[in-house]
This record gives sequence, C-alpha cells and structure tokens, in this order.
Amino acid sequence: MSSFFSRTLGFNRTRKKDIPKGLFTKCPSCGEMLSQADLEKNLFVCRACGYHFPMDRISRIQMLSDGETFEEWDEGLTSKDPLKFTGTDSYEAKLKSNQEKTGFKDAVTIGQAKLEGRDIGLGVMDFKFLAASMGSVVGEKITRLIEKSTERELPVVLVCASGGARMYEGMLSLMQMAKTSGALARHAQKNLPYIPILTHPTTAGVMASFATLGDVILAEPQALIGFAGPRVIKETPLQDLPEGFQRSEFLRDKGLIDRVVPRGEMRDTVSGLLDKMMAARE
Repeated sequence: MSSFFSRTLGFNRTRKKDIPKGLFTKCPSCGEMLSQADLEKNLFVCRACGYHFPMDRISRIQMLSDGETFEEWDEGLTSKDPLKFTGTDSYEAKLKSNQEKTGFKDAVTIGQAKLEGRDIGLGVMDFKFLAASMGSVVGEKITRLIEKSTERELPVVLVCASGGARMYEGMLSLMQMAKTSGALARHAQKNLPYIPILTHPTTAGVMASFATLGDVILAEPQALIGFAGPRVIKETPLQDLPEGFQRSEFLRDKGLIDRVVPRGEMRDTVSGLLDKMMAARE
C-alpha cells in the first residue's frame, strides 16, 4: 500500500470512531433511504434518482486512478496568515480546525497517477476544507501540478470545487487566478491536454480561472457553477432567473461546459478523451 493511502486511510479509521456514521442515509432529492455501504459502492450516487452526494478527495482519487498508483506531491505545504486575523475567528484557528477535521494541510491534493495505464497529473479540490477556498497554497499546489506535468509531458485532470477566494489572504488569494492561468497557457503550448471536472459547487475565482480553461470541460450533474451567487445576480437586474440557472445542464446548453457526465461514467469518459487527445498530439 502506498504511503498516501496508508496515511489517509489510517486517518479515516480514526475519524469513524470519533464521528460514528449511521447505517442509512436519506437522499435529499427523492427521500429514498440508502444504506451507507451501498451508497459508497455506487460512488455516492443515489440509485433511485441519480442525486450526486458530496464525495471525499480520497474516493475521487481512487475513482480516477489505477489501484494505488497515486503519488502525492507537495503534501507538506501549509498556509500562512499574511493579514494576521486574530480573535476567535482567527485564520490560524480555522486552518488548524480544518486540518484536524480533514487530515490534510489544505483544500487540494495533487500528484501523479496512472489512469488505464496512462500517466497523468491529477488534482482534487475538497470542499470540506474551508469550502475549498483558493488561497496561496491552493494556487501554488495547482500551479505546481500543472508545471510538473508540463515538464513530464503529462495531461492534467483536475477535479474542481470552491466557494471562492480565501478572504483571509486578501490580494494574495486573487493573484492565484493569474498564476494558475499562466501555468495552463504554458502547458497548452506543449500541446498537452487539460481536463477540468466541475463539481458542486464551483464558483467565483476558481470558476473564473483554471476551472473553465480546459480543452474539454466536464461537469457532474446538477452542479452549481458560476461567478457570483444566484441571489446576487437576481438582485442586479431585479428579474427572475431562468429555471436551472447556473446548474451544469443549463451551462452545457449555453456552451460553457462541453459535457455533463454522471459520476459512474466519469472514469471511462476521461480515459477515452485522453486517448483521443494524446493520439492527436502524436
């Protein structure tokens, strides 16, 4: 077993003792009672209605890689407190709390893996860590993922999720939009594929930068995707928004997203796309 899976799976066993989980979960969409074991087996998708539950980063890495081929990069990077937020709402306290809750240093995990035998650069953002907000470490790790993949001539697959910029880091957070976009431009100059997978929710600065700069942009069903929230947008023109506004299916129909892919089909879809794109590069 690789060091990554040994470390993370060991942490999960500890959490299960601290936070016991029920045997059944009620689907918030259709109300069906689902066994936890069957839900995990079905990639956290309701068998009755297809509702996509949140999925942890370890499960996503396992879904998009062969066996235990994932080799984590830069796992030790941690955020600083440049603006010195203090008091009960201090940034340092929030970081510590989220690190203890998730077992990870920050909101993204990056590395190299094999997908159907092909080497890829793989990154997964985790909404459970400070709403996957984009701070300096998130931006730096995603930039390193792209740059290392460029050096090794690897395609990049990045699972995106975010509530936006990390306000605790001010302008340093917003600068990550340009930094990640620049790395992707250099990756594209090498004619290397980049496939972002947009999950619920993918918003604000992440959506306005690396999440929507892919060669092929995929999204999970009914994912909320947008720059500003629906309430803010509605209050600007003072008009009702179209049904399904900012959901992945609506954005696919309007041309922003290329395909909406159910989670059970995501692995084969990504692998098939990479086969075609890498063949065209050769």
